[in-house]
Amino acid sequence: MIENNTKYNLEERTSKFGEDTILFCRKIEQDTISRPLISQLVRSATSVGANYYEANGACSKKDFRNKIYICKKEAQESKHWLHMISVACPEHKEEARKLWKEVHELTLIFGKIVSTLKN
Repeated sequence: MIENNTKYNLEERTSKFGEDTILFCRKIEQDTISRPLISQLVRSATSVGANYYEANGACSKKDFRNKIYICKKEAQESKHWLHMISVACPEHKEEARKLWKEVHELTLIFGKIVSTLKN
């Protein structure tokens, strides 16, 4: 998923997570159960990167902290939807797990940024 040269570039990494999530969701057959799960996942996963880009353009430290906190919340939400999809579509569980691991790392990174900014 993530190449070594982009591992520490959070703009690239969050964009790649959103892209990988979109590609993953395109593989899932849509029905009455999977359709809303896919929709929610795509929204939260792509929001991580969008809010990170906004954070980098923040006009104050407080604005930056708030955007990073939103990144963390959207990443946590993405973990939830990936879990729900793995239950609803067990044939996609392994790929969902890979995405979950990546977004879990992003959650930890954003959590560390938020806690560092509070101090």
